Amino acid sequence: MQTETAEVSPGTGQAEERWDRYSRQILFRPVGLEGQQRLAEAHVAVVGCGATGAAAASLLARAGVGRITVLDRDFVEWSNLQRQVLFTEEDAAEALPKAEAARRRLSGINGEVEVLAHVADLSPSNIGSLLTGADILLDGTDNFETRYLLNDFAVERGVPWIYAAAIGSYAATMNILPAGEHRTACLACLFPEPPGGTVETCDTAGILNTAVNVAASLQVTEALKLLTGNAAQMRRTLWSMDLWTGESAQIRADKPRTDCQTCGRRDFPHLRGEGRPHITLCGRNSVQIHERSRPVDFQELADRLRPHGEVRFNGLMLRFHLGEFTLNVFPDGRTVVQGTSDPVRARTLYARFIGS
Repeated sequence: MQTETAEVSPGTGQAEERWDRYSRQILFRPVGLEGQQRLAEAHVAVVGCGATGAAAASLLARAGVGRITVLDRDFVEWSNLQRQVLFTEEDAAEALPKAEAARRRLSGINGEVEVLAHVADLSPSNIGSLLTGADILLDGTDNFETRYLLNDFAVERGVPWIYAAAIGSYAATMNILPAGEHRTACLACLFPEPPGGTVETCDTAGILNTAVNVAASLQVTEALKLLTGNAAQMRRTLWSMDLWTGESAQIRADKPRTDCQTCGRRDFPHLRGEGRPHITLCGRNSVQIHERSRPVDFQELADRLRPHGEVRFNGLMLRFHLGEFTLNVFPDGRTVVQGTSDPVRARTLYARFIGS
């Protein structure tokens, strides 16, 4: 990321008008005017715009980051409103895709920021086209499959990324700097394998909106350090805290493991798409199906489905209600089947009503 030294200072003419909204941030010495200009030239990609991602994107826009890419495969529901700060009741009523709802809200928060919204599921086949060019990647996902894919991509390209998680009253973050003098361990250094056995999710353990906002605030603070030229001040640990009990912990992550499959041996199985399973989405009884990309004619599909159940659609998504199940179809054919966590049952419904 290239930056230039400021030629103006806040408090005079056009500069005063331009920088007034960031004046309190500029007064913070580690940022200053030069740091604020760096932010205006920066590009941050937020992968997942649910609870953590929405909070992070809002903070980035208010801080004056010049370009924000928002990527999410899901749509807004009523149960999201308790913790996903960018969305409104109107968004939930319309079942608006989260990336598009976020784009609209972020543009209203700060019109100087360019917001790029992608309603898509991050995969090995599209990660390069969606994330290339970002200065840093922020994790707003709800599953380790995508996090390992992000880790592979970041290490392979030498792009920094920041892991973040929130569940129950627990929040955690970790900086991954895969290149340069401040290089750290990567996600696979600390966790060579995804968590085994039964793993709690927000569907089973619930979640406090305060935990979400702590994770996002720490994540964005670390991103601001990097983007304003203060990478040496970035934390080099996996930090976690239980907000309910007040207990916190840190695990050192300052040195890469020489035998790490990803950053040591530079082997990237997740980028190759090895072992990609179906994902049960966080917060409800759902399965996502995306067998291949194929354009969908919503009008034709709606006409075909109406004899079987209630259908409504807009240019961004079609919803088909069939008893206890709802099929949410996106323009590229990707479908979220609500009402089951069984991939076989979801595939059957998909094949019967959408086609394989």
